[in-house]
Amino acid sequence: MIPDRRLVTLSKYLSRHLRHDPQRLGLTLEPGGWVRVADLLAAAAADGHPITPGELAEVVARSEKQRFALRDEGGWIRANQGHSVAIDLQLSPQTPPDRLFHGTSHAALPAILEQGLQKMSRHHVHLSPDPTTARQVGMRQGSPVVLAVAAGAMAAEGWTFFCSANGVWLVDQVPPQYLQVLGQ
Repeated sequence: MIPDRRLVTLSKYLSRHLRHDPQRLGLTLEPGGWVRVADLLAAAAADGHPITPGELAEVVARSEKQRFALRDEGGWIRANQGHSVAIDLQLSPQTPPDRLFHGTSHAALPAILEQGLQKMSRHHVHLSPDPTTARQVGMRQGSPVVLAVAAGAMAAEGWTFFCSANGVWLVDQVPPQYLQVLGQ
């Protein structure tokens, strides 16, 4: 088992290059965001960040948020969502539950309540299936605020939702009328 510190370092390295900057390593994301594991490992080694196949498998397996997926007996890897580079993740539209949740910071709350949730530099707004997960996401920016999203109402009015392999719900935006601040 690799130490937690190495696990975090590898996860951040993989996130950077599979979600935001594959070209830095000379990688091209295939349809669905997939990259050959052999190409990734060779590119990481050439970049001075060698990763063994065992370490890669462990990062995928131990990632709390299940940020990555492997397919074809470990021959291909991708980030499940959160890309800032153009990519079609090949997800099918799905009917969301009535309520989903989003964690954010107190500082961002006024703008969100005025403008809604925007995808910013990502392809989608990320929503959690439960308030606990949303709170954990919001903690990355300090003291969190959890917003309930009327996802069922949005879907009924024509908004398209997707669900990534790790259970994160994705939508283009959430207008403010579908948001409710949960008790603080």
